[in-house]
Amino acid sequence: MKIETLAVHAGYKPDPVTKAVVPPIYQTVAYAFDSAQHGADLFDLKVAGNIYTRIMNPTQSVLEERVAALEGGIAALAVASGQSAITYAIQIFTRLVNIGDVRSLATHPASTTHRQLSPEELVQSGVSEDTVRLCVGIEPIDDLKDDLNQALAAV
Repeated sequence: MKIETLAVHAGYKPDPVTKAVVPPIYQTVAYAFDSAQHGADLFDLKVAGNIYTRIMNPTQSVLEERVAALEGGIAALAVASGQSAITYAIQIFTRLVNIGDVRSLATHPASTTHRQLSPEELVQSGVSEDTVRLCVGIEPIDDLKDDLNQALAAV
């Protein structure tokens, strides 16, 4: 699909009853469980479903799937603020690799993902001109360290 089509349709299938093509906004803080066992299975991640709105939300899921499709990824994570994004990046960076990819990637948020923000909004979201986002693919650790050291030495 073209990027324009992905931007409008990725991550959501039209509602079979209403035929609406725009996802609804679910303004809820809690979800019902079919039974105590169903709730336990959800929390044990044995079955898919919504548990708690700060962890997941159907509206947020559509956004995440759409961003992943637009960026050519297999998953995305939406958070409430730039500071949250930075915290997640720092905490997860050491534990998570690019799932299913062998490439590492360095991006400049101020000129890519956050380019639409004003200078004040960049400061509020914790993004400065020297902020770099690193995504690590499947590479030998020594090669990765050498590449990062070489890149940082050139700055």
